[in-house]
Amino acid sequence: METIQIKGTDLNVSRIGLGTWAIGGWLWGGTDEGKALLTIESALDHGINFIDTAPVYGQGFSDELVGKAVERSGKRNRFVLATKTGLEWTENGASVFRNSTRERILKEAEDSLRRLRTDVIDLYQVHWPDDRVPFEETAEAMSRLYRDGKIRAVGVSNFSPSQMESFRKAAPLHTAQPPYNLFERGIESDVLPDCQEKGVATVMYGALCRGLLSGRMAKDTTFPGDDLRSWDPKFQAPRFEMYLEAVEKLDRFALERFGKRVIHLAVRWMLDRPGVSVALWGARNPVQLGPVDELWGWKLDSKAMREVDDIIETSVTDPVGPEFMAPPHRE
Repeated sequence: METIQIKGTDLNVSRIGLGTWAIGGWLWGGTDEGKALLTIESALDHGINFIDTAPVYGQGFSDELVGKAVERSGKRNRFVLATKTGLEWTENGASVFRNSTRERILKEAEDSLRRLRTDVIDLYQVHWPDDRVPFEETAEAMSRLYRDGKIRAVGVSNFSPSQMESFRKAAPLHTAQPPYNLFERGIESDVLPDCQEKGVATVMYGALCRGLLSGRMAKDTTFPGDDLRSWDPKFQAPRFEMYLEAVEKLDRFALERFGKRVIHLAVRWMLDRPGVSVALWGARNPVQLGPVDELWGWKLDSKAMREVDDIIETSVTDPVGPEFMAPPHRE
């Protein structure tokens, strides 16, 4: 497993982090608690020490599962726990809204410490920018938690460079977490170069584009319940077929060139991009972590990068980004 130290901290993290959105069940059609706990516990077996969660993933359920699994393992000192703040939800969990007020952040921090069964959060991240609250107020609340020793590092997620600049006026900023994968590459023109310039570590979510780059989907794949892919434009006709064709071509390329599959290619490509620190790998059963072991000992050179770009540019003629996932403000 490759590792990286987050600048300005003593956190040494695996370059693959376990993403736990699906484990929380919310917008992923539910979850299996037993398998979820085993998945978190087995992360270390694959060299993964970085676990990324958030209260909104199941309205606290993902946080609780992570806390339970880590406590049960007896290896808290080997895990780097990252969670988030700045979202609230209605009592029945039907609606989620942005709220980055000082009061919300300080309350969520205490709630997450309790759910995670720990006395310190290793990395605390503002989940979404809230332009109804001054970024300085949000940052000051995060800075207070940092000074008080309740968190070890400060991060933001889904922030633009200008929003990060405003945030930095009142707090240290160690990490940024934007969406990034072979099919969603908007950050290459702004967020990624800005983080490189400022020395901010990047934690990329969506590495497999919500499973699209796993190589396990077919035209007849369905998404039941509240699964967000039932309304993600990428998974609707005619785009779904177009993306599946691109995945098939990428899979052939990976097999012929590297003896790997598209799932390995997609994540190795991310790790080899300039400025990428960590790629989050979503899993909700231990078997889904198996392919992580095939990511090491090979890299994509500039020629391979160009060939991958050519496959995507000729296959995906109507690309769409991840913007549909942004939560609204409360009216």
